[in-house]
Amino acid sequence: MSKGRVEAFSDGVLAIILTIMAFELKVPTGGDLTALGPLVPLFLTYALSFLTVAIFWSNHHHLFQAAVRVDSAVLWANLNLLFWLSLVPFVTGWMGANSTAPVPVAAYGVVKLLAAFSYRNLQHILVGQAAPASVLAQAIKSDRKGLVTLAIVSCGIPCAAFAPWLSQALYVTSAAIWLVPDSRIERALSAPSSRAA
Repeated sequence: MSKGRVEAFSDGVLAIILTIMAFELKVPTGGDLTALGPLVPLFLTYALSFLTVAIFWSNHHHLFQAAVRVDSAVLWANLNLLFWLSLVPFVTGWMGANSTAPVPVAAYGVVKLLAAFSYRNLQHILVGQAAPASVLAQAIKSDRKGLVTLAIVSCGIPCAAFAPWLSQALYVTSAAIWLVPDSRIERALSAPSSRAA
C-alpha cells in the first residue's frame, strides 16, 4: 500500500472526527448573550479537542512525509491511533457537559494519553523500518517534547479525582506545548543532504 493511501484515509477519518465534534455544539435556545453561558464549558472543551486533533494531524502528516514504506504493522498502528482519536468527540461532549465531574475529566485524559501512546508506537514502527541514516531516523533522535506531554497528561488523569480544574489545566498545557509545531522532520526533509539523496 502506498503512503498516499494511508494519509488520505487518515485525513478522511480525522475530518469526520472534527465534523462530529462540531455537531456537538448546540445552538442556544435564547437570543441574548446569557444563553451562551451554559455552552461555555462545551465550547472550551471543543476548542481544546480541535487543537489536539489538529496537532495529531500535523505531526502525522510530517511523519508520513518522511516514512520509507508502509506495511501491515504500520497499517495496524495507524488504525490504533485513529481508533483512540475517534473517541475524542465522545469524551469532548462528556467532559464539556460535565466539566466538574471527575470521571468524564479523567476519561478525556485517558483517551488523550492512549492516542499519544498510539502515535509514539506508529512513530517507533516507522523509524524502525527506516535505515539509521534515514531522514526519519535522524529527525526522531529524541522526543523530549513528546515525553513531557505524556507526563503532563498522565499527571492530569489522577488529579481529576480531587481537582478536575487542575486536570483540565494540565490538558490545556499539554496541547499548548505543541502550539510551536514540531519541525524536526520538516527541517530534516529540507536539509541539503536529504535533497541530494
